[in-house]
Amino acid sequence: MTAKKLGSAIIISGPSGVGKSTVCAKVREAFPELKFSISCTTRKPRPGEVDGVHYYYLSKEEFEKRIANGDFIEYARVFDNIYGTLASEVIDRVMAGEDVFLDIDVQGAIQIQEAAEKNGLLKKVCEFIILAPPSFETLENRLRSRASDSAEQIEMRLAKARYELSFFRKYNYLVVNDDLETAAANVAAIIRCAGLRTDRLPEDYLK
Repeated sequence: MTAKKLGSAIIISGPSGVGKSTVCAKVREAFPELKFSISCTTRKPRPGEVDGVHYYYLSKEEFEKRIANGDFIEYARVFDNIYGTLASEVIDRVMAGEDVFLDIDVQGAIQIQEAAEKNGLLKKVCEFIILAPPSFETLENRLRSRASDSAEQIEMRLAKARYELSFFRKYNYLVVNDDLETAAANVAAIIRCAGLRTDRLPEDYLK
């Protein structure tokens, strides 16, 4: 059994304050080989950021050209800048048998699903997970405990969270982050199961 199997693209979404970054960091302790997808952006690098590590920094002209070429599986225009994920960033890695994490908002996840409908390989390797709080009251308490947002900003974040979580049926899995260890273990279990799927094995895998 030496033939290489495909890796998995783990797309994870969740509203602000749900603890997505903390859960992802915990999962990577169990899977240190798990790679994070590197996004492209037209914004300028901030102090300490490195091209190809934090982002791929593109000019607006180059970004628009690559959009026209269909190079992105998802992208979004945020104020004066554009952010997006190159198809190659996912496909090249899963073809090499690597698992890759994509921290993507709901809009981006739906774009990836639409791209996967046109790309059989992408459809085969993607797993969509949405991370939810145990309740909106808990989420509100978490946001208030940050003490970094105004009351108006917190209300806006809660409204956005309700909107984002209304799309939960677009995802394969819903993981509730009531307890960090349990949530991370559930995400890890999904990744392990994804690696056992037979549709990611080459025809000669058992020969």
